[in-house]
Amino acid sequence: MCPQNVNTILETNLPGLELYARGKVRDVYRVDDKLLIVATDRISAFDYILPTGIPDKGKVLTQLSVFWFDLLRDIVPTHFICAQVDEYPASSRKFREQLVGRSMLVKRARMVEVECVARGYLAGSGWKEYRDTGSVCGIVLPSGLKESSRLPEPIFTPATKAQSGHDENISFAAMTKLIGADLAARLRDLTLKIYNRAAEYARTKGILIADTKFEFGTVNGELVLGDEVLTPDSSRFWPLDTYEPGSAQNSYDKQFVRDYLESIKWSKTPPAPPLPPEIARKTSEKYKDAYRALTGREL
Repeated sequence: MCPQNVNTILETNLPGLELYARGKVRDVYRVDDKLLIVATDRISAFDYILPTGIPDKGKVLTQLSVFWFDLLRDIVPTHFICAQVDEYPASSRKFREQLVGRSMLVKRARMVEVECVARGYLAGSGWKEYRDTGSVCGIVLPSGLKESSRLPEPIFTPATKAQSGHDENISFAAMTKLIGADLAARLRDLTLKIYNRAAEYARTKGILIADTKFEFGTVNGELVLGDEVLTPDSSRFWPLDTYEPGSAQNSYDKQFVRDYLESIKWSKTPPAPPLPPEIARKTSEKYKDAYRALTGREL
C-alpha cells in the first residue's frame, strides 16, 4: 500500500527504523528504548481493513489521544512522551512528512492482555447480549431497557484482546483468572474513574460517550494508560442534542461506515469492498467534528 492522496496515508515507510508492529490502524516502530506510534488513515470494520482510507483520520486519533492524556493526567500516568517531530530522536525526524500530526513517541510498556471497556449506555454487543440474556458480561441489568438506554450507572465489561478477529466479552470473574484479582480490581476502578471524568467533560461539549475501551500496561512497575484514548475508533460518540433512546443513534464514529457496509449486503468475508469517495469524506468529517467539539480546536 502507498499514500492514497495528499491527506491520506494507508501505510508508512520509514527505512532504517525497525518496524515493531503493524496493526489495523497503527504502524509502530522501535526507536532506541521507546516506541514511535504512527496512526495511519486505515479503517477497519467487522474485523477487516478496508482498501479505502479516511482522510486525516490518523491525525484525529493521535491529536485527540494527546488531548485526553493531558486532561486525565491527574488520574492516571500514561505512556505518552511527546508528539512534536522536532523532539523525536534524530533518526525519526527525516520522516516528518509521514509523521507530523499523526505520530507520538511513547514509553515501551508491558501491556495487560485485557481490553478495559466502560459502558454508560446500552449499545453494540452490550445491547445484543442484554436483549438475549438481560445482562452484559455477567452484570444483570434492570428489565425494560431499550437500545441506547442510559444505564443506571456505568459498568465495566472487559474483553479479551484479539490480534486478529473480534475481541470477546468476558466476565469480571474470568478477567481475575487471567490477570489476578488485585490487578483486575485496580483496572476496573481506574477504567470507571476515567470514563466518568471523560463522560462528564464530553457532555459539556454536547457529546455523549456511550462506551469506550482502554488499554493499560506497566512501565518500570507503574500502571499506565496506553494506546489510543477516547477516540472515534475506540468509543461511541453520540450528539447530545439528538439523543433519543429506543434505536441506534447518530454518531461521530465509524458506525457510519458499518451502516454503509450493511446497506450493500457485504458478506463480511474477504475481500473488503472499497468505500465510495462520499462515504470516506463524510466519515472524515464526522471524526473531525468530534475533535472540534471536544477540544475546541481545528485539526
